[in-house]
Amino acid sequence: MRFTSHQRLDDAVLERSFTLGEIPGILWTSTSASVPLILLGHPGGLHAMYPRLVARARGCVAAGFAAATLELPGSGDRPRWAAAEQARADLRRALEAGEPVEEIVDRLVLPLVEKAVPEWRAALDDLLALPEIGGPVGYAGGLISIGIRMAVLEPRIAAALLFAGSFVPAALVEQARQITIPLQVLLQWDDEHNDRSQTLDLFDAFGSTEKTLHANMGGHTGVPAFEGDSGNRFFTRHLR
Repeated sequence: MRFTSHQRLDDAVLERSFTLGEIPGILWTSTSASVPLILLGHPGGLHAMYPRLVARARGCVAAGFAAATLELPGSGDRPRWAAAEQARADLRRALEAGEPVEEIVDRLVLPLVEKAVPEWRAALDDLLALPEIGGPVGYAGGLISIGIRMAVLEPRIAAALLFAGSFVPAALVEQARQITIPLQVLLQWDDEHNDRSQTLDLFDAFGSTEKTLHANMGGHTGVPAFEGDSGNRFFTRHLR
């Protein structure tokens, strides 16, 4: 990991951009030492997602955590991924035509998970080696399929806050049954991009004995601001 820039957002938050090989990422920390870390997931495109990510990161730091994020394969400044772009186009076409999408979802999501999760785990190795970051680790938001795989494979993740989404391959739904860490899942009840019944079936599949569903009225981007505070309280219970 190599830091490429830094800036003070205010007296309490230091923002540092870094690269992991050729993969860009951002780390937000406070002046405190050895605090727990929250990995901030997102749908891809650090530049486009930055306003939302920095707002989430400020909340994390204010609650006593460090926060970090990493660009996804094929997104942002990373090289285009032709197979994924074709799968996205095929998915849009199939949805508009009312055709089955299971094969397309597998073709789109599974390769992304297979590539992204080892990158996030490698970033975690380097982040936890920094003196200002201790542990344990939480995972928050982003593509729910990546969150599932991270929760299954990464023993350093002690709790996860997942943003509900319905385009989850059947293989990952089965893996969700292996998850045992505490979960909090956000669901927008009127989400125009996700099927509510599939999301509820996935929530039922999670194997955790402590899992909480927060369902709010509104569309995909209408998550209430108070859910940020709720998420930080969730992580405070399980990471501190």
